[in-house]
Amino acid sequence: MRTIQHSIFNSYFSKFFKALSKEDLSPITIKGYKQDLNAFDAWASEYFDRRTNIAKLSNIDIIAFRQHMIKVVRLNANTVNRRLEALRKFLKWAIRQKIIKNPTVLEVKTIKTVRNRRPLGLIESEVHSLLRAAGETKHGLAKRNYALVQLMVQAGLRVSEVAELQIRDIELKERSGNVRIQQGKGGKQREVPLNATARRAIRAYLNTRDGVKKNEPLFLSTEGGGISVRAIQTTMNSLGRRAKIKRVKATPHSLRHTFAISYLKENPGKIVELATLLGHDSLDTTAIYTRPSKDDLADDLEKSKFNIY
Repeated sequence: MRTIQHSIFNSYFSKFFKALSKEDLSPITIKGYKQDLNAFDAWASEYFDRRTNIAKLSNIDIIAFRQHMIKVVRLNANTVNRRLEALRKFLKWAIRQKIIKNPTVLEVKTIKTVRNRRPLGLIESEVHSLLRAAGETKHGLAKRNYALVQLMVQAGLRVSEVAELQIRDIELKERSGNVRIQQGKGGKQREVPLNATARRAIRAYLNTRDGVKKNEPLFLSTEGGGISVRAIQTTMNSLGRRAKIKRVKATPHSLRHTFAISYLKENPGKIVELATLLGHDSLDTTAIYTRPSKDDLADDLEKSKFNIY
């Protein structure tokens, strides 16, 4: 049996986390990295002896960790892959720092998964609760946060696209409007129509600002500059907690899912149109929203004629 040591890699992880803090990552993302790498450190403390040198870490060791998660701890594929991705990010940093010189540690593959259910989005009552929480935000941020939520729910933009918007990218008319994405994923431009609800929310927010110029950011941070991706993520997480939404996390990405699911519910079969709105290159990416949800499958099985016992 191998010698148990409290921690082998913790000192290296501490340096890595300091480097992470300089990146534009949300506190929740960094917390996730810490939890996943602490899980690896706990396993490594039993797997290795106290003389182990991190420079000798190999792909065989990473495979052993992966098998431990699958066979011993019996984690689901998503958790295993998430921990491997966190470990891969650390290993890339360690290689850049010349702490590890063996690049084969990056060759370990994640588990292939088949996504047979559509992503989770917010239901109508949860959207209303989130909007209520946004409208009750203090420190003069109520109209900004309300407009942020409405824009993402009504237009399905990526968080990076929202953060990069300038006032000149928004066209607001009495009966129509649109938002222009100057550089979406893959460097592509697109225009997304804005419905009356989104237009009213954005107009109400802009009316709180004096002397706005077209080249100013659409959404301002509390410091007065453009809002960052991290700030939007933090805002949505905070609003979700205040709205007491627990079924699914309120994040910019879940709001994008909410838009897509709602669109197909109201416009069955319009997958090409949805792909255009979302800025997807492939219909295969958009097709995930046509798949049944977990609740849909459960309801179908409850209706089985054999469900009589």
